[in-house]
Amino acid sequence: MVNQDISPKEIVKELDRYIIGQEAAKKSVAVALRNRYRRLQLEEEMQQEVTPKNILMIGPTGVGKTEIARRLAKIVQAPFIKVEATKFTEGGYVGRDVESMVRDLVENAIQIVRKEQYARVRVQAEKKANRRLAKLLVPGIKKEQKKSVNPYDQMMSMFNQMQQPEETKEELTDEIRSNRQSIYEQLERGVLDQREVTIQIEEPKIQTPSMNQGFEQMGIDLNETLGALKPKKKIERTVTVKEARELLLQEESSKLVNDADIHSEALQLAASSGIIFIDEIDKITSKSQQSGEVSREGVQRDILPVVEGSQVNTKYGVLQTDHILFIASGAFHLSKPSDLIPELQGRFPIRVELDDLTADDFVKILKEPNNALVKQYVALLGTEGIKVIFTIEAIERIAQIAFQVNRDTDNIGARRLHTILEKLLEDLLFEASDIQMGEITITEAYVNEKLASIAENEDLSRYIL
Repeated sequence: MVNQDISPKEIVKELDRYIIGQEAAKKSVAVALRNRYRRLQLEEEMQQEVTPKNILMIGPTGVGKTEIARRLAKIVQAPFIKVEATKFTEGGYVGRDVESMVRDLVENAIQIVRKEQYARVRVQAEKKANRRLAKLLVPGIKKEQKKSVNPYDQMMSMFNQMQQPEETKEELTDEIRSNRQSIYEQLERGVLDQREVTIQIEEPKIQTPSMNQGFEQMGIDLNETLGALKPKKKIERTVTVKEARELLLQEESSKLVNDADIHSEALQLAASSGIIFIDEIDKITSKSQQSGEVSREGVQRDILPVVEGSQVNTKYGVLQTDHILFIASGAFHLSKPSDLIPELQGRFPIRVELDDLTADDFVKILKEPNNALVKQYVALLGTEGIKVIFTIEAIERIAQIAFQVNRDTDNIGARRLHTILEKLLEDLLFEASDIQMGEITITEAYVNEKLASIAENEDLSRYIL
């Protein structure tokens, strides 16, 4: 499941595909991740003594802090959640609410484990789904069911049907059996994928506002408890056979796996491999305190036990947080790491300062990563039959403008490029569906025409870029 048997060099190489620069930060997180794998190779007694070396990333917004942590979790397929530290300073704050980030991590682990378990039974579940589709496409002869005259039996029958609708009994002739087998074979080959079919599936769960109000601390989920009392509803949907197979596949997979096993495995996964990213930790220092607000130092003291290692009650069981990797980040413009309470400082021994992005970095961000912005816009406009080519001079000019605006106004890192490119290509994106142009080249002159006057005027660039 979790791919932790990967060298720090391989981790850095993978991060390089998506994140430009920040070598020190990449190296630190790669070592922290490898150390977790190393811990698992030790004797059990020693394992308990080795705790993760949590990381504090320092740098302005948009330089890659969140992206490094998110990509790291993706590389090793580890449970990951991001939480804003300022969330715990909002009105109505309850100190123990900080434990909600651990519960969110467990939910993420549940999804990972469930996906893996479903993948294991996919072949079996697909066969069952195709059998159900064959029955729908070649229905049998319905049998008349004898109705009881006893009112009590009738009432119980209605109640049972609400809870679990029973399948209609049917008669099968040799012809129906033969046709079903033929249809089943066609379904397996994917011949009927575009054909429409009406299916009955369980009504999907609708996320309702939480009613727990502190009950989670006792491992109780009122929403789920009340939901279990409601009768299961079936809804009809008319979809293609391909879509129907996927919907039925989910239902059949859930019948083939054991929820208790999923919950147990997810708890273990979250405890040993989970990553919690706490952003904006600089905003909860005493220096950022404003009168009338929740005590920022109080929030730190509430976060501390979770980072130190404590037991958190979840609706799936108790989770020990000792071996969760915590990565905190903040710009620290108005404060410094030493403004955090000493106990919390001590829990983030690895400090990494991320560099401000240069114009050269912006050029690389625009061109090199797998998800490079220029590649994204080229692909988007390609859907309209327009081939867009950016000259190297144009890309360098865009990078220069981004660097200039970040320097003269607020430094928001690579996020500035999104705003600049949207403004640059605004007219083209608007007209693209109506114009018949095979190829368009974005030159330096075009960039200057659209952006130079805005970039040079500080007031304009502040509000537009």
